[in-house]
Amino acid sequence: MRGLLVLSVLLGTVFGNEDFVGHQVLRIFAADEAQVQKVKELEDLQHLQLDFWKGPTWPGTPIDIRVPFHSLQAVKIFLEAQDIRYEIMIEDLQSLLDEEQEQMFAFRAQVQSTDTFNYATYHTLEEIYNFLDLLVAEHPQLVSKIQIGKTYEDRPIYVLKFSTGGNNRPAIWIDTGIHSREWVTQASGVWFAKKITQDYGQDPALTNILNNMDIFLEIVTNPDGFAFTHSKNRMWRKTRSLTSNSLCVGVDPNRNWDAGFGNAGSSSNPCSDQYRGKFPNSEVEVQSIVNFVNNHGNIKAFISIHSYSQLLLYPYGYTSEPAPDKEELDKLAKSAVTALSSLYGTKFKYGSIITTIYQASGSTVDWTYNQGIKYSFTFELRDSGRYGFLLPASQIVPTAQETWLALMTIMEYTLNHPY
Repeated sequence: MRGLLVLSVLLGTVFGNEDFVGHQVLRIFAADEAQVQKVKELEDLQHLQLDFWKGPTWPGTPIDIRVPFHSLQAVKIFLEAQDIRYEIMIEDLQSLLDEEQEQMFAFRAQVQSTDTFNYATYHTLEEIYNFLDLLVAEHPQLVSKIQIGKTYEDRPIYVLKFSTGGNNRPAIWIDTGIHSREWVTQASGVWFAKKITQDYGQDPALTNILNNMDIFLEIVTNPDGFAFTHSKNRMWRKTRSLTSNSLCVGVDPNRNWDAGFGNAGSSSNPCSDQYRGKFPNSEVEVQSIVNFVNNHGNIKAFISIHSYSQLLLYPYGYTSEPAPDKEELDKLAKSAVTALSSLYGTKFKYGSIITTIYQASGSTVDWTYNQGIKYSFTFELRDSGRYGFLLPASQIVPTAQETWLALMTIMEYTLNHPY
């Protein structure tokens, strides 16, 4: 045990990370609308420093909140006084973080090829960018790396292009890691990239897709935030831009798009995790994708991958008005989650963002759908809450494998249903 403690201290020193000792994640069950409103009151109490992993929506939907040690007693007393049921989902957040760092530390190695790269551990930004270069070097006929912009902190923003030639062919876009703490998404993105190079020429379905369409894959969509989750605060979600007249840093890049921007389902408070920014596309990370999509002009499917909750969502999030293509999107989502669950039995719900999860304005796929990209989807990967954003590394590959089956379903459908 003492060895673990020493390692934990060493890791803390190496990574300079914020401490989450004694923080708990509570799962709260609001029985009726009055209780939902009571939990919403907690969101406004900034001194408690609560981190809503899954915010309050409607009765019967679990609410997950990370509660700092100094606020635990106050929050539990508040819930008990209101007769609101809760359970402790994560007893001590820091112990999970220590396990995660030990696992990364144990498997850290300089790799010379994508065959020896460890897909079953979490990686830093530098390691992922190194992986991109290796993959391009190994498959120059199939893969190229495009820089679509620079982040607020001047890091390059890279997209992998998988193409068998031709100009401006119809394309599929996939991005992972727009919320930086959702580490299983970037890790899955790395796995997808390798999978595409392995399956092209071997798997008839993927070969057919790539013989007719291009695939663009942005693995680290929020590089500044992702670097910050490794160097300072594992729970960081937003970008790292500075807001004038505020000490709080960053914007939620999934509330920053020009689709219902500023509606309910985002925050005008720079200290909120759902802060939408001063204006649409204020974040260079978002603007870079907007420019790319507009300049390309022939993207037919756009898939943005998040975690956690096990959902497959389509527009809209900012309005309860059904999307014009709702029936087709619903049928395709059903096929995709059926394919996903066929591997390990993982159950996904599907539906429009606003009816399935909550109202969210300024989100990626609402904007892409409004640009005429019909097959616009958002995934929320594993799990349903036991580990939340701290999914053990042992689940990376199974998560990527099952998600790949759903992606293939959507990509094949897109190829076979041109518009």
